[in-house]
Amino acid sequence: MTCFLYTVYNPLGTQRRRGWKVLSYLADQQATEHRMERDFLGTRAVPAQAYYGIQTVRAMENFPITGLCVHRRLIRSLALVKQAAAYANLTTGHLEPRLAEAIIQAAAEVAAGDFSREFVVDPVQGGAGTSINMNANEVIANRAIEILGGTKGDYSLVSPNSHVNMSQSTNDVLPTAVHLAVLSMYPDLKAAIGRLIAAFGAKGREFGDTVKVGRTHLQDAVSISFGQVFHAYSSALGRAQQFLQHSAEALYEVNIGGTAVGTGLNADNKYRALVLAKLRELSGLPLVPAADLVDSTQNVDRLVRVSAELKALALVLSKIANDLRLMNSGPKAGIKEISLPDVQPGSSIMPGKVNPVIAEMVNQVAFQVIGNDMTITMVAEAGQFELNVMQPVAVFNLLQSMEILTRAIGIFAARAVSGIKVHADRCRAMADNNVSLVTALVPVIGYEKASALAKRALLSGQPIGEFLRDATDLAPEVIEHICTHEPGHPV
Repeated sequence: MTCFLYTVYNPLGTQRRRGWKVLSYLADQQATEHRMERDFLGTRAVPAQAYYGIQTVRAMENFPITGLCVHRRLIRSLALVKQAAAYANLTTGHLEPRLAEAIIQAAAEVAAGDFSREFVVDPVQGGAGTSINMNANEVIANRAIEILGGTKGDYSLVSPNSHVNMSQSTNDVLPTAVHLAVLSMYPDLKAAIGRLIAAFGAKGREFGDTVKVGRTHLQDAVSISFGQVFHAYSSALGRAQQFLQHSAEALYEVNIGGTAVGTGLNADNKYRALVLAKLRELSGLPLVPAADLVDSTQNVDRLVRVSAELKALALVLSKIANDLRLMNSGPKAGIKEISLPDVQPGSSIMPGKVNPVIAEMVNQVAFQVIGNDMTITMVAEAGQFELNVMQPVAVFNLLQSMEILTRAIGIFAARAVSGIKVHADRCRAMADNNVSLVTALVPVIGYEKASALAKRALLSGQPIGEFLRDATDLAPEVIEHICTHEPGHPV
């Protein structure tokens, strides 16, 4: 498999990001010249111009699962780890300057996205992520070989394992890179949530005094204003964002330097502090060493916590989307308290039909995130002894959840919430006929009498104010208080 560049656009038509999509390796490389590479299992043909090597080819043969490539943020994070490791190994004297400088340059180029086409392994794979790590090691090694004037595949100059992977194991490289990738994606998600909160805030100010029928159990309840409704949405989103922030901050703790099982085997005693300091510099993140390297190598509960908060956010979003779809229902035979923006025709057979497709998309993204969270939960449970070998699918699902939530929230704010229109006259008419307004009389006449009055009002078919004037001796100011939907005691 190999990858080609494609572009994803935001709702306004400007470029949002660059990504990578997998094509058929066999079809793409059929006419390409090959070089032969060897490992302890034997030999394999590798496309002559490829920067990846034999272990990447084996991974492509073994794991043609999703048809996707490793996430670009994880590629960048892996490259930052490799840069920092080469610097630390240079400083400790274990990597000669000529090699270290070539590896650092090559890794910097990978981090900049220059060789993303070469990251062709499937994100779902056996081996605890060894294939992902080796794909990075081979690309960086072959680019470093090129920088030194050699020929790709001549690992006597720069070895993917002995030099690029020096003082490392997949078991500390991948978890550290995953933390970096999630943390690098978090600001975009936080900003998207902020825009959605702001959109609801603007709508709350625009329609703050418009009263509507409140509903519990999908039945009429006491009145509520749109200002209160939209403010509640903002509060729920803000709380979800706050909890997510706390879970993301736990990822500042990384296990780099633990190597295979957290004991630090094959790493210089000074290496851990050096690699972490350089990684802080390269990433701009306040990374700290894991308090217990063995624990951090065995367990993925920090990822579980982030995923759980993403799920909680998804549930909030889905509930809001459901509410908006119901309030938008109609236009003639539904509630139709609001109108969502018309963004596309809604039917291939019914002329003029428009559906709440943006809200529907939000629901579906929420379902995907909830499913991803279950996968990550099962990964955490499946850890055994000194390593959780199931991490690749957890990483794949977690990064997908981060990305699709970020996009969905941005689109939801821009193409749905910001364009909401409230039908004030219809809301007022339904609120004025709302028998639940009699609830305000409970402090005055008691629950039993209020219940009987509500039943009579419902049977009369009259607006509640008119009925109260005709059927009771309540003071005009009490009736006015009820009919204006004012909170508090009616007298």
